[in-house]
Amino acid sequence: MTKIAIVGSGLIGRAWATVFASHGFEVALHDVAPGAAEAARVHIATNLEELAGHGLVLDPKGSLARIRVASGLADVLEGADLVQENGPETVEAKRKLFAEMDALASPSTILASSTSFIMASTFSEGLAGRARCLVAHPVNPPHLVPIVELAPAPWTDPAVVERAQAIYEQAGQVPITLRKEKPGFVLNRLQAVLLAEAFRLVGEGVASAEDVDKTIRDGLGLRWSFMGPFETIELNAPGGIPDYCARYGASLARMQPEASSADPFGPDTVATVMSEWPGTQAPERVKRLSDWRDTRLAALQAHKRGAERKPES
Repeated sequence: MTKIAIVGSGLIGRAWATVFASHGFEVALHDVAPGAAEAARVHIATNLEELAGHGLVLDPKGSLARIRVASGLADVLEGADLVQENGPETVEAKRKLFAEMDALASPSTILASSTSFIMASTFSEGLAGRARCLVAHPVNPPHLVPIVELAPAPWTDPAVVERAQAIYEQAGQVPITLRKEKPGFVLNRLQAVLLAEAFRLVGEGVASAEDVDKTIRDGLGLRWSFMGPFETIELNAPGGIPDYCARYGASLARMQPEASSADPFGPDTVATVMSEWPGTQAPERVKRLSDWRDTRLAALQAHKRGAERKPES
């Protein structure tokens, strides 16, 4: 059985333990705060029962039985195939903790950090085992949102990344791999642009904060719940992505911050996108996928209308 070590049992650590245990992994929990790991295990039991109520976990009690509280760092690392570190979000804390884990863990153990912004190169460079270190950044809460960003350092062994990807996929996650390091990775960079523009629109008096939220919740967010931005724009022009950029790229580029000099919708970038994009860009394909999109949107709207209303604050 694949063994997972959870180092740091706060909000993210508890969610990771829920993910791995509910998918058949043996999980060990460790936290430097006295009693924190024991309290986390109690919280995880609630998580598992709630997921079972939605049909997302088949055996909550069996899943909980696969989680144990370790007696210390050396114990939690014993026999671990992968470590999911969830410690303090500072470079200094990561360096100290990864140095300790690198000294104690088996050379074959993958050391992964849940950090949201810190690149793996900043805390693993001086380690003897730096080739087995990477970032595996989840979205809160990982047991409900499956994306995980694998961001290796320049010296991370590609075989380690492949092993990590296989483990996360086995745990029901949706891993993506960054081809090079970038502060904030992918998700937070995308989120940062959207948040900045949302605040800008409110600050400039263009729209209220509530109306900006409605625009995402009842507009973009509906499509984005099952399509990414490239999949979305492919269906917004008869000739797919290149056609969309030819029609609307100049208008979109004029909306970018003045500090951005490069045209993100230019022919070079479009060519890069299309060199890897599956499927021929043609009206027939757009029509077929648009019909699928509309069917999924109808199902989503029906679900939202029947969903429990958000509680009032």
